[in-house]
Amino acid sequence: MRIGVLTSGGDCPGLNAVIRSVVHRATADHGDEVIGFHDGWKGLLECDYRKLDLDAVSGILARGGTILGSSRVQPAHLRDGVERARSHLAELGLDAVIPIGGEGTLKAARMLSDAGLPIVGVPKTIDNDISGTDVTFGFDTAVGVATEALDRLKTTAESHQRMLIVEVMGRHTGWIALHSGMAAGAHAIVVPERPFDIEELAKLIGERFAAGKKFAIVVAAEGAKPREGSMAFDTGGKDMYGHERFAGIARQLAVELEGRLGKEARPVILGHVQRGGTPTAYDRVLATRFGWHAVEAVHRGDFGMMTALRGTEITLIPLTEAVDHLKTVPQDRYTEAECVL
Repeated sequence: MRIGVLTSGGDCPGLNAVIRSVVHRATADHGDEVIGFHDGWKGLLECDYRKLDLDAVSGILARGGTILGSSRVQPAHLRDGVERARSHLAELGLDAVIPIGGEGTLKAARMLSDAGLPIVGVPKTIDNDISGTDVTFGFDTAVGVATEALDRLKTTAESHQRMLIVEVMGRHTGWIALHSGMAAGAHAIVVPERPFDIEELAKLIGERFAAGKKFAIVVAAEGAKPREGSMAFDTGGKDMYGHERFAGIARQLAVELEGRLGKEARPVILGHVQRGGTPTAYDRVLATRFGWHAVEAVHRGDFGMMTALRGTEITLIPLTEAVDHLKTVPQDRYTEAECVL
């Protein structure tokens, strides 16, 4: 068989591990040929690719980022390019395409699958928000990076008797904020799934200082919002792809809490450092398993599906299920972390 693979959307630790796994399983075990499209769906639409053999993926298991590059393509452009993609698959003699990506990538994969293209998706995102899979690779690495940063920030916060408002990624879900905040012992966590009350937050932090503590760490998911009317709040509009631009919750909270409590507050935005660097062992293993099972799905003709982790087993779920809704933090997880407001 001849298989195409691409990485699309935001970069994520573990992408290279999937590429390596696909190539190893396909070429070494099945005698297949693998090509990699450059820069995600853009590479497929423009027929921009390279051959991937064992030498091409040697030494990439521990590398962050993606050797194929990544990009975002506007949905309308991709819809208009369905027939072009179909003709490129025929021209290259491809039996299947394995796209590796998050919500947007998998929605595009579903669209192409619905149009009859042979697609098997692999979920990736540090946000851990893909429905149907317990965990996505990249999440463990991002949580580890955020937790280490929080541990380091505690020392400087205590030295200067400050509040530090630490903004982490996650878009419309609070998985990274919840897990890193719990792991680092943050004093308050705010997540998108539960609009926070600024008075309640200020009261919690104020009581901590009143008890003689000298500092406070608040973890804020980038998509967190206050309860309507509880404080002035800026929104960032939308980008060219229809994604919400976040206006900086850490900055806004720092201003608000400093004004209410009379204590110095500083925002810290971790940003893209959470997406870069070496993936953890867990993410490397999960990514490798996803790649292995994606190749097996191709050989069985299980198209229109996505690899997913359920418990300890890798299974396949329909792409329709994967993109039906975001996997948000459920209510019962809040009760496990009393500092979630």
